[in-house]
Amino acid sequence: MYTAKGQGGQMAFDGQYVTITREGFLGRATHGRGEKRLHITSISSVQWKPPGALTNGFIQLSIGGADRQAAKGSRTLDATKDENSVVFTRKQAPDFEKLRAALEQAIATQHAPQAPAAAMPASLADELGKLAQLRDQGILSPAEFEAQKARLLSQ
Repeated sequence: MYTAKGQGGQMAFDGQYVTITREGFLGRATHGRGEKRLHITSISSVQWKPPGALTNGFIQLSIGGADRQAAKGSRTLDATKDENSVVFTRKQAPDFEKLRAALEQAIATQHAPQAPAAAMPASLADELGKLAQLRDQGILSPAEFEAQKARLLSQ
């Protein structure tokens, strides 16, 4: 579980869900008190602005590919109004960096091509059944069938 507390909000990630919680005066003043949960599959990207010497940073989650790009100089102010963002100070940044790395890894995993499932090895009974069919069809002689059966049973 990754948790990071920022200005007016907290963001937590449990591997499946991101939970944004608003508490305290600043949280209620900007978004109202409450909690928002987002499944990792609904998050398409993470926008990140590190804190500067005189400005706060923010982490902003894009939902369904809808990236919001504010004009330079007003990005942090706009992030304070976005319900999918949490603003943080320099002191809080390390926790948010860890959270960001975990989110980006989970998003990449969600979008990675899935490897096809390996073919299930046939059971011994299946193999013996196939050999019996080959024998019954005349493809294998009774002696060849017995030899292959002995080979399978000795494995």
